[in-house]
Amino acid sequence: MGSQVSKQIERRKEISIQKKVLVYLEESSGETYPGSDYRPSDRKNWMAEFNPEKLHINQIVWPGTHDSATNRIGIPLITRPFAQCQSLSIYRQLCVGTRVFDIRVQEDRRVCHGILTTYSVDVVIGDLKRFLSETESEIVIFEIRTEFGHEDPPEFDKFLEEQLGEYLIHHDNIVFGKTIAELLPKRVICVWKPRKSPAPKHGSPLWSAGYLKDNWIDTDLPSTKFESNIKHLSEQPSVLSRKYFYRVENTVTPQADNPIVCVKPVTNRIHGYARLFITQCFSKGCADKLQIFSTDFIDEDFVDACVGLTQARVEGRT
Repeated sequence: MGSQVSKQIERRKEISIQKKVLVYLEESSGETYPGSDYRPSDRKNWMAEFNPEKLHINQIVWPGTHDSATNRIGIPLITRPFAQCQSLSIYRQLCVGTRVFDIRVQEDRRVCHGILTTYSVDVVIGDLKRFLSETESEIVIFEIRTEFGHEDPPEFDKFLEEQLGEYLIHHDNIVFGKTIAELLPKRVICVWKPRKSPAPKHGSPLWSAGYLKDNWIDTDLPSTKFESNIKHLSEQPSVLSRKYFYRVENTVTPQADNPIVCVKPVTNRIHGYARLFITQCFSKGCADKLQIFSTDFIDEDFVDACVGLTQARVEGRT
């Protein structure tokens, strides 16, 4: 018992130290980078504000969400705080400017996070279609995977193609160098990551797991995650030369050996440092590698941070 108490005390000290590291870094380096002062006039149509004939897929810094469809997961006030990573529906996230989604499903096509479940994936697709019907030039990346510990939904690839077929941008490496205008009217890059079912093939309507990569660091320590994100991003090729999407997640994760296991108070340890991360990317010489930037509980400022850097790239200021 005594050793456990001592361990928890040391853990809390480490968290406190790491939070102070980020505070000091923010105070010493600031949060100014090319495009940091930009605010889109219409977040729902922020891609359309840039000329679709000039905005290339590999210029975009894509605002994304982690465990995107968890706004109504579990039981309110009982199990929800342990699994909820977003407070907005998929439709509201799209309207606020989110353009990359991380959707986890189980065998019956219900969205899940671990053992907790929420609505059917039909709700997610309905939200996406509603948004697409209301906009004209917004491109969306939808990553849908079978959650760890669950079985693949039967014939799910066919289901996705039937539901989204008219919008799907078929897999092709030349997509990365194309402009939005060259891809329209197709507007959805759908990455399907099954656990056991066959992966999508080259040239198919769906994209396979290898085309959306990341380096997941499972920690609740904010400075550790921040520095690891920088390290792994630095190891990637530039967005102008690589033929896959790479995601950085500005999140930290509750750990079972820590008394604080609700998502929001833990992820808040890093949530406010998105702009600092972009600033440090410039400082470390890897800003040209940043592409998908995801978060828990997305808000307008996070979207603006990504869109601002996109604007600077379009204007040739990076």
